[in-house]
Amino acid sequence: MDATLPNGPQDANADSEQDAAAPVARTEMEPDSTVYRTLLESTRAIPWRIDWATMRFTYIGPQIEALLGWTPESWVSIDDWVERMHPDDRESVVNFCVTQSQSGVDHEADYRALTRDGHYIWIRDVVHVVRKDGEVEALVGFMFDISERKQQEEELLRLKTELEALSYRDSLTGIANRRQFDQVLEREWAHARRDQRPLAVIMLDIDHFKEYNDRYGHPAGDLCLQRIAAGLASVVGREQDLLARLGGEEFVLILPDTAPEAAHALAERCLQRIREEAIPHASSRVATTLTASAGVGSLIPDSTSPAHQVLEAADRALYQAKRNGRDRVAIAMADNNPAAI
Repeated sequence: MDATLPNGPQDANADSEQDAAAPVARTEMEPDSTVYRTLLESTRAIPWRIDWATMRFTYIGPQIEALLGWTPESWVSIDDWVERMHPDDRESVVNFCVTQSQSGVDHEADYRALTRDGHYIWIRDVVHVVRKDGEVEALVGFMFDISERKQQEEELLRLKTELEALSYRDSLTGIANRRQFDQVLEREWAHARRDQRPLAVIMLDIDHFKEYNDRYGHPAGDLCLQRIAAGLASVVGREQDLLARLGGEEFVLILPDTAPEAAHALAERCLQRIREEAIPHASSRVATTLTASAGVGSLIPDSTSPAHQVLEAADRALYQAKRNGRDRVAIAMADNNPAAI
């Protein structure tokens, strides 16, 4: 058919010929089922249709074989779809799709599909519910390979998790930082208040560390802090306990469900572990090797007391340990008067 529009006036015969040709043109432009099939099967998306009454596939695109290795003929019923789904995805995906389909709601579902050679790839099914006379007649949809997208999402999630972990870690020593300490203290304080159990905190400060840096240099000071952190970490045995660096040469331990006597014993082990490192400190006024002082606070929270109360108690005890000569532990007693030991 010549689609060129005429440039001048037209006589009646020409108009009649054009009118007669018009319906023919519209008919030729309407694609038949063969054209539809060609269009569907030339895409990367995999078309399919399931008869709702029999739960059998009435069509699935030949692309399925290139993607999963299963021939179109092997997709007989919905059981084939279910059995070729990862066991961990099967129950939730099938229940969701059946519920949505019964309600006549179009939906999407992501799951891992089994390939013929035994691997799994991520699939997204986009489902349209076909209704007739108010009843579900069929499900039609497309399968999309979203494996690459899932890999990208998983990589982004991994990086996010790593960044979050780093944000809670002290960059020099690798133990928890002040941010993580603050969060854990609030959480454990709330648990101790709920259960009416004691929460203990040990504050530990390296003796005369400024003099150490002045004499040996900051690189040596950084190495020293790393050795101290590793030594303290070896003493902390329970999973629920937290060792953190608050900054500078100050370390802190959070000990859930720990009475003063047990916290004091652990503080003594921490100081002994530092002595065992035998790090030379010629500028110390306490000993010829590096030492530390510690303060212990252990409280059972009441209904109104803030979390920093136990931290302040440990800090007062630490100050008392320093006043009493350093290289020792002091405990904040119940009346908040530190006792040096």
